[in-house]
Amino acid sequence: MRILGRYFRGYRRESVLAPLFKMLEALLDLLVPIFVAWMIDTDIRAGGMDRVVWYFAALLGLALLGLGFSVVAQFFAAKASVGFTGALRQALFDHIQTFSHGELDRLGGDMLITCLADDTNQVQTGLNMSLRLLLRSPFIVFGGMAAAFAINVRCGLVFLVAIPVLFTVIFLIMKWSIPLFGRVQAGLDKVTALTRENLTGVRVIRAFCREAGAVEEFEVSNKGLTRLNLQVGRLSALMNPLTYVLINIAAVVLIQQSAMEVELGALPQGQVVALYNYILQITVELIKLASLIITLNKSVACAKRTAQILQVQPAMTYPAQDAPEPQPGAPAIAFEDVSFTYPGAGGPSLSHITFSVGEGQTVGVIGGTGSGKSTLVNLIQRAYDPTQGVVLLRGQRADTLSRQQLCQMVGVVPQRAMLFQGTIRENLAWGKEDATEEEMWRALTLAQARQVVEEKPGGLDFHLEPGGRNLSGGQRQRLTIARAVVKRPDILILDDSSSALDYATDAALRRALYDRAERTTTVLVSQRIASVRQADLILVLDNGALVGAGTHEQLLEQCPVYRGIYDSQVPEEPQAAGITGGVQA
Repeated sequence: MRILGRYFRGYRRESVLAPLFKMLEALLDLLVPIFVAWMIDTDIRAGGMDRVVWYFAALLGLALLGLGFSVVAQFFAAKASVGFTGALRQALFDHIQTFSHGELDRLGGDMLITCLADDTNQVQTGLNMSLRLLLRSPFIVFGGMAAAFAINVRCGLVFLVAIPVLFTVIFLIMKWSIPLFGRVQAGLDKVTALTRENLTGVRVIRAFCREAGAVEEFEVSNKGLTRLNLQVGRLSALMNPLTYVLINIAAVVLIQQSAMEVELGALPQGQVVALYNYILQITVELIKLASLIITLNKSVACAKRTAQILQVQPAMTYPAQDAPEPQPGAPAIAFEDVSFTYPGAGGPSLSHITFSVGEGQTVGVIGGTGSGKSTLVNLIQRAYDPTQGVVLLRGQRADTLSRQQLCQMVGVVPQRAMLFQGTIRENLAWGKEDATEEEMWRALTLAQARQVVEEKPGGLDFHLEPGGRNLSGGQRQRLTIARAVVKRPDILILDDSSSALDYATDAALRRALYDRAERTTTVLVSQRIASVRQADLILVLDNGALVGAGTHEQLLEQCPVYRGIYDSQVPEEPQAAGITGGVQA
């Protein structure tokens, strides 16, 4: 929990002033029963009416002054809690951005989303209430007990017995409920995960008529979360009735003891009213404290989850300084006995991969589903570090390149086309912030997306909805390719990024990639023979092993796996072969 304290540094003054003004308000509240007792004990018949008026004016002044203290305290508490939570949320988001794919896979996006959204709000609420009530309530309780002893020692003993019993009850309930609140937040993670999965895959669910199954699965998780909430709610609900019972018992004993003191003449009637007011004040504050404890339990559980994420150290680090310029003639990409195993996986996804690609060459990567194609390109862009071997980019180890160097060197078009809310111009600028309009149109032309943009209202200023959902799948893919091309990277990775394109558009895209003047090394990942057959080097993967490397003609003769893929596709894709022949010519 200490890790969260650093985000409180800018709000230390507010965190001191807020409880200070609340304690001043509490001090005024403790004075009220004394003034009421003096009013009651004033003998009006003896000409004490002026004193009654004076006491009433004093009570009114105490009320107004207490209101002012309360407003000031609330201002400082809100400023401190909102400022702290804003800094914490920003730091949490920035820290998540440093995570490698390994940490993101392990923690899960659902937990991170819940932590950023719900957990930080719970921490803010708990902090706000703590600054206002955490010191005020105990101050009222112990201050009331001290005032009771000052009025009458025997009556004060009632307070001395009742208050420790009440605190014991509150402590036990708090001790039992804190772990339950942690389980509630974990259950919320699961419900969030199911919601996210169902919303993302709603088309697949409907295509397979699995709506009933999805509803049932969500219902099971939701009922589990409901049971946890009911369990912790029942436990927390014991707080108020238990405190009420104990306080009322104490009030009965207090009144009985006070009545005896009044009959003996040792205690004025006004002092009895003061003692009863103190017991009522303590009752109210203990109820507030009980509610505060419930809120604090949630906040502590959420704060622990947030602190755990902040304590996760990224597995991959980047050098602070840029690596030296690469030597001329060095391979653009080289794998030297590279193996990789995902955390928790039963076996390696890539095993002993060795190859090199020259600058400006085109390399195709092909293989069956699960053969390791995406894993290989993830290692090139350093989404992961290999568990064995070395990945070289332009003659330098990938882990010696700074983040800026790596981003400038490698451009990636992922399998799933992802566009962001905003204009087409803003999305293309992700590749290069200072890109001119001419550069954008050139990239759109190469990506076969120029006509798509020209037909949209506003052209480059056409507004895209989140995820680009107002575009078709093929349009999104072409704009994603254009975004990477604008960057003009040394290495361009197309990870099965033309799967939504028809054969004619795919062939035109490959022709444009082959004919461009830039000396860009292109990595084409595909399951289509037609997409990779013109590559200078084709890598054939099978179950994580490199079973073939060479040109199309060489692999047809030497690699049975490649030959099998070719035989399975060519009879079904005569048009693709004709188009490819056109590209060759």
